[in-house]
Amino acid sequence: MIDVLSNPVLVLNRVFQPVQLTTVKRAFVLLYGGAAHAVDEDGEEYDFDLWRTLPVRHTDDALPIVGGALRVPRVVHLHRYDRTPKAAIRLTRRNLMLRDSHQCQYCGRQPPLRDLNIDHVLPRSRGGIDSWENLVTACRFCNLRKGRRTPEEANMRLARRPFRPKWSMTAQLLLATATKYREWEPFLKAS
Repeated sequence: MIDVLSNPVLVLNRVFQPVQLTTVKRAFVLLYGGAAHAVDEDGEEYDFDLWRTLPVRHTDDALPIVGGALRVPRVVHLHRYDRTPKAAIRLTRRNLMLRDSHQCQYCGRQPPLRDLNIDHVLPRSRGGIDSWENLVTACRFCNLRKGRRTPEEANMRLARRPFRPKWSMTAQLLLATATKYREWEPFLKAS
């Protein structure tokens, strides 16, 4: 049951735009409290009282309750939330590798993940900072070859200049979880 409560649920704002992923536990709090409706695969909305009467199908996750089981919603629709959150992309190793397509920015190879490093274009020893514009994905060999020099000093060229990505909210939601449900598709495609 604990695993089911932590499954992702897509949250839509008042105008049906994806705004975040939440847990099943939080989705039921929103649903029971009347702040949201559950949305089924046909786009029909249900308040908590109607949702709990729906039968659990073999393709659904179920939450065991006294006297049976409750179907787990995959999408909830908020009634009063209008805003779309600004997409702030965190500077993490995973996001850097995604931006660079898991490819060394010096030689262009795509070695296994364990052989990839994060390289400072302007080395930290020279005042280089941790920023989107100063970090690139590099294979172990190229990172060692470059050392504490700039790419120009090491006679190495970057495949492309590092940049801050501008992923949409949909892209961020999809990158945030490995689990994707078909009930999410109409809302993610539309945004």
